[in-house]
Amino acid sequence: MKRPDEETRMWHVAQNYSSGELAVLEAPVPSCRPGGVLVRSSYSLISTGTELMKVSEARMSLLSKARHRPDQVRQVLDAVAQNGAVATYRKTRNRLDSWTPLGYSLCGVVVEVGEGVHGFEVGDLVAAAGNEFALHAEVNWVPRNLCVRVPDGVLAEHAAFSTVGAIAMQALRRAEVQLGETACVIGLGLVGQLLVRLLVGAGVRVVGLDTVEERCRTAEEGGAVGCAGPDPAGVDRLEALLRAGAPGGADHVFLAAGGASNEPVELAARLARDRACVVDIGKTRLDLPWNAYYEKELDVRFSRSYGPGRYDDRYELDGVDYPLGYVRWTEERNIACFLALLADGSLDIAALVSSNHPVTEAPQVYERLRTGGITGVGHLLSYPARDGSGPVGADTPRPTAPSAARRPRARDGAVRLGVIGAGSHASAMLLPGLASSDDVALVRVATARSLSSINAQRAFGFESAGTEARSVIEDDSLDAVLVATRHRTHADLVCAALESGKAVYVEKPLALSHEELARVEETMARTGNDRLMVGFNRRFAPSFLDLRRRFGEVGEPVALRYLVNAGRLGASSWYLDEAEGSRFVGEGGHFIDLLSAWTGEDPVAVCAQHGEGQDVSLVLRFAGGSLATLTYATGGSRRCGKESLDVLGGGRSAHLDNFVRTTVWTERGRQSRRSRTGPDKGHRAAVAAFVTAVRTGGPMPIDPASLVTTTRTTLEAAR
Repeated sequence: MKRPDEETRMWHVAQNYSSGELAVLEAPVPSCRPGGVLVRSSYSLISTGTELMKVSEARMSLLSKARHRPDQVRQVLDAVAQNGAVATYRKTRNRLDSWTPLGYSLCGVVVEVGEGVHGFEVGDLVAAAGNEFALHAEVNWVPRNLCVRVPDGVLAEHAAFSTVGAIAMQALRRAEVQLGETACVIGLGLVGQLLVRLLVGAGVRVVGLDTVEERCRTAEEGGAVGCAGPDPAGVDRLEALLRAGAPGGADHVFLAAGGASNEPVELAARLARDRACVVDIGKTRLDLPWNAYYEKELDVRFSRSYGPGRYDDRYELDGVDYPLGYVRWTEERNIACFLALLADGSLDIAALVSSNHPVTEAPQVYERLRTGGITGVGHLLSYPARDGSGPVGADTPRPTAPSAARRPRARDGAVRLGVIGAGSHASAMLLPGLASSDDVALVRVATARSLSSINAQRAFGFESAGTEARSVIEDDSLDAVLVATRHRTHADLVCAALESGKAVYVEKPLALSHEELARVEETMARTGNDRLMVGFNRRFAPSFLDLRRRFGEVGEPVALRYLVNAGRLGASSWYLDEAEGSRFVGEGGHFIDLLSAWTGEDPVAVCAQHGEGQDVSLVLRFAGGSLATLTYATGGSRRCGKESLDVLGGGRSAHLDNFVRTTVWTERGRQSRRSRTGPDKGHRAAVAAFVTAVRTGGPMPIDPASLVTTTRTTLEAAR
C-alpha cells in the first residue's frame, strides 16, 4: 500500500487570536507554487509597532476585541441575518480559536523557483515582504513581486529591514519632499527611525518627537538636528529648532505613531507651517482639529504600506507589474531602492539592530518587548541552516508539534478520508460533521498555507497535516478525497483523484469552462470511476425536503421563481479574480441544482440576461415542461435573508424563506413551519450522504450525469 513520505517540518511562530498564546509550532514546509519562490529564512524582523499591537489585541477580552474592530462586528451581524446564528458562530469561533502568523519582513536564501518565475536562481540571497508571505517561519513561499535580490555587500541582518524600509520610503515619496526643506517625524519607532535617516539622506532638515528618551537619542545619532518628548518644554524646543531652519514651521509632518491618543494629530498642526503636508503612516487616531487644519490649509495624505501594488492581488499574487512609465515606484521597486542605498553606503542602519534571538525564543522575546524587558527598535529572529544547505533545522532541538484534537474513534469499515483545502467554509460547514461521524476516519489534510493545515489538524483530529495536495491524491490508503480549494484548482484535482481510484466530493463549481468539464467527463469514462459528488448541498436541506414532501406531486408542470440576494463583494474578495471564474459560475450551480431537485428533472434549455456588475437573470425549461426563473442579484440588503423560492402548480403554492420558514397553500388552507435552529442549507446532510455511498458502495447521492448537466447549464448561463 502506497503512502507518501511525511513532509519536511519547520519552525513557525504563531499566535492564537482567541487566547493570545504565542508559540513556536512544528509545521509543514510550504510547497513551491507557480508565480513565486521558496525562501529559507536567515533573519526575520519583528515589527515593534504592528506586531506588538496585534499581540496586545489578541490578549483582549472578546468584548474588547469587538469594540476594537467594529467593522468585523458588522460583518458578523450581516452573516447572522443571511446564514443564521449557528453557522456564523462556527465560522467566527474557527477564526478566533486558530493559529495566526506573525511577521512581514525577512531576508533569506532561495531554495526553489516556482513555475513561470524568472530572475531568481537557487542560492540567491533575497529580501521578502508581505504579512501573508514573509513570516516568522523557517521557509516561506513568496510571490515574485514581493521578493528582491540582495546586492553584494549588504548584510542579511540589514536586508531583513527592507519591508519596513519600504514603508518609510513610501511615506517620503507621498510627501514629495525637496532638497533643503524641513520635516518633523512624530513617533520614533522602527519606521520613524528609518524615515529620519532617509529624509536626512535626501537633504531634509529633520526634527523628531517621541515619548521614549532612548529613541530620541537614536534619531539624533541618525542625523536629526534635535528630538524631544511631547511635554511642553520638548515641543517648545522643537518649535525653536524649526524656526531656526524654516520660519513658520515644518514643511512636512510625518505621523509614525500609533495608539488611541489624538495628541500626535494636534501636535502636527502646531508644528506645521502654512499649507504644509501631513502624512499619516501608522495606525493612529485622526480626529482632525478643524480650526487648526483649516486655518493653515494643511494637506493631509495617507501612505499605504510598502507602495503601489499593495493589496492588489493582480500585482502581488499574479505578478503583473505596473509599467515603469506610469508607476515609477512600486512596492518591489521601493524595496530594491532601499537595498541599493544600503549597498552604496548612503544609508547606515547598523545602529538600529537592537538584538538578535534564535527563532525558538520568539515567545519570550515578544513578552519581554511587551513588558519593556528589551528596549530598542530593531529586533531580529535568526534561523538555522542559513547557508541554504542541509535539512531545515538540522541538528537543532525542535519544539513539540501542537496536539491534534481528540475525536470519536471511527468504527471498523469507516471511510478513510483525505481533505485538500480547509478554509473558513470547509472548517465551518463540512469538517465538523465529518469529525463527529463514526463512519469517517480523517486521515490527511493538505492546505496551501502551513498554519491552515495545523489549524485543521488541531480542530478536527486529522492523523497528519501538510501542504502538498499530491500527498492526499497519492495516498492509496484513502477511500475518498474532499476538495475544498479555490475554484481554479477543482477540475485538475478532481481528475487526479478519480484517476487514483478514489471517490471525490468537490465543492462547487466542478469546472470553470466547458474544456475543464469535458476533461472531467473524459476521465470518468476512461477510468470507469464516476464516484463523484459536487457540493450541491441545498437539495439536502431539511426545510427544503419537508416543503417538497408537503407540496406533493401535482401531475403537471410547475412554475418556479428563485431569488438570490447575493450581496456586494468587498474590494479584496478573491471572487473578483477572473482566474477563479465569474461569481455566478462559482455559485450558480447551487440554485440550478435545487430547481432540478424540485422537478426531478435536468434543465434542457436556458436563457440568460446579464445586468450591471454581477447580476444575472435566467429562464430555465425542464424536460417535463416546468419553467423556472432564477434571479441572482447583488444590490440587496445584507440584513435580509439570502434566498427565497416560490413554486406554483396544480392549484398549490409553496414558499421557502432562506431555509428557515416554509409555507404551503392548498385548498385546505395555509400551513407554515419554522426552523428552530436557523438556516440549515444541508451541508452536513450532503457530506453524510456521500460518506454513506462510499462506505456501502451504493450510488452517489446525485447522479454524476446530473452534476455534469447542472455545471454545463451554469457555464452556458454565464456565457
